[in-house]
Amino acid sequence: MQNTSDAARRVIDIIAEQAMVDTSEVRMEMSLSDLGLDSLGLVECIFGIEEAFDVSVPFNANAPDQAGFDISSVGAIISEVEKLIARQAA
Repeated sequence: MQNTSDAARRVIDIIAEQAMVDTSEVRMEMSLSDLGLDSLGLVECIFGIEEAFDVSVPFNANAPDQAGFDISSVGAIISEVEKLIARQAA
């Protein structure tokens, strides 16, 4: 996980904690289901991200595909979080 931003490391920490795996097992191309996370685990990740970064994640658990927040992979989630942080800083 070289050249990983602080935000990326924190997101990976949150996901790994919810998946109960070591951060070294989390890969950018993995989906949350690859890590054994179900919809409740996803919601817990979202809450963890919101708390860690003081952002509001535009995510609707009832329509996850229409949320405007890409949860297709760990890398996509990191990218979305980095966008939220940048918007908040602007």
